[in-house]
Amino acid sequence: MKKLADSVKRLRAGETKSIIEKRLKEFEELGKKASKELFKEMCFCLLTANCAAEKCMAIQKSLGDDFITLAEHQLAKKLKELGYRFPNMRAKYISEARKHKENLKETIDSFDKEFDLREWLVKNVKGLGYKEASHFLRNIGFKGSAILDFHIIDALEAHNLIEKPKTLTPKKYIEIENELKKIGKELGLNMAELDLYLWRMETGKVLK
Repeated sequence: MKKLADSVKRLRAGETKSIIEKRLKEFEELGKKASKELFKEMCFCLLTANCAAEKCMAIQKSLGDDFITLAEHQLAKKLKELGYRFPNMRAKYISEARKHKENLKETIDSFDKEFDLREWLVKNVKGLGYKEASHFLRNIGFKGSAILDFHIIDALEAHNLIEKPKTLTPKKYIEIENELKKIGKELGLNMAELDLYLWRMETGKVLK
């Protein structure tokens, strides 16, 4: 753990700290917005499964309110035109998720615990697994869930902190998340902060 911790500490000593602090404030501000804006961010997270974040960010910017207004077949067509790999399936998930768009903020605010809210998202929004649900929560200002994409898992494996799982089951997800929480506690960082530092360390970027 020491080698990984030292790498994060070096990043915190430079300009990365202010970049990440700014990004976290942006997430918090988004979390205060109405259900419509939260729903569009959830659609972005639905797109990120097996697709690069930067690609999905460009698609989100291009689509805007189309996430809400386009019929499923129209949305699929537009996703395909934008070069998205799974247009039909994601259009179906987004279309199905629209049943939550009017009351999404109210639903989110009704939960006292982030863990329980994530469980609700996974069970009630088709296409959101633990990773995507955690990503959504982080992007709207929550700070307690780990986003276990391959960059993070590879970083943990490279530092001999975990054995890379063949399949990331819910049970295994929680196990690895708990390991990350130990690292975060050691560094005095929450999961949102640690994720952004690890992403910067692995990719040289701070995205969302």
